[in-house]
Amino acid sequence: MKKVLYLIALIAIIYGCGKKEISATYAPRPITVTEKFNESTEPGDSALKIVKYAGEEKAAAGKELFSIKFRDTLVNIKLTESDSSAGTAKLAFAAFINTQKTAALVQIADESGLTAPFFIVALKDGKLDVGSLYRASNGKKDTEFTKGLTQLGRAGYLINNDFFITNVNAKVHVLKRQNPDERIQGEFITNSPDKTTLVFLTLGSSSIYQVNYASNESLDVKLSKEANADAYRYIQKNFTWQPNSGGVYFFKPDKVVDISSFK
Repeated sequence: MKKVLYLIALIAIIYGCGKKEISATYAPRPITVTEKFNESTEPGDSALKIVKYAGEEKAAAGKELFSIKFRDTLVNIKLTESDSSAGTAKLAFAAFINTQKTAALVQIADESGLTAPFFIVALKDGKLDVGSLYRASNGKKDTEFTKGLTQLGRAGYLINNDFFITNVNAKVHVLKRQNPDERIQGEFITNSPDKTTLVFLTLGSSSIYQVNYASNESLDVKLSKEANADAYRYIQKNFTWQPNSGGVYFFKPDKVVDISSFK
């Protein structure tokens, strides 16, 4: 009897060692305006899992690498819809963006020195869906302002000055650009008390461009020559949050504001 049990155990070990991990490759699709990724599952059904990358490669500077699984299947992501490669499972960043844990924001691990692309991996109608967080741009300073991910507290994530991803309800907002052909050419400096208006100091400190991702309204406030010497200090001393007729807050010249509101 002991020999039989031993043989069964040995066969199970050999089978387990030889068993290959199941994987599937997904081509990303463009994400539409104000798209939601907040599907529910049955209690106890962990459809998506974020796991440590099982490969031997190590990320730059010793950072951890991740993968994402759809149930028991390892997810490989292509860079574009037309990408003919087998995709990659290596992720430099991965985080759930809804309470149900059925949607995740991920960034491909890329050692080229460029800002690696971001995707939304989510459950849609019971199937896995991959959306690309990419918009074409011909801005002169794109490399300077394509900074990847900026986390704005609990409100969500700013991606490359082009998208805002809200936490909890996993909603993707495509930010209204100052110029339709280029991503916002400016540095994010603060957001409104209700977290829905994002403020950027534009290239050359010529203005502060503001966009409210909830209403899709924007405002571009030109700065005076006086502001050029120290734009940050000038804005802190001379601007305050003011609601418009629709209740949307924008940063406008007025009086001293609390410096602690700046990020």
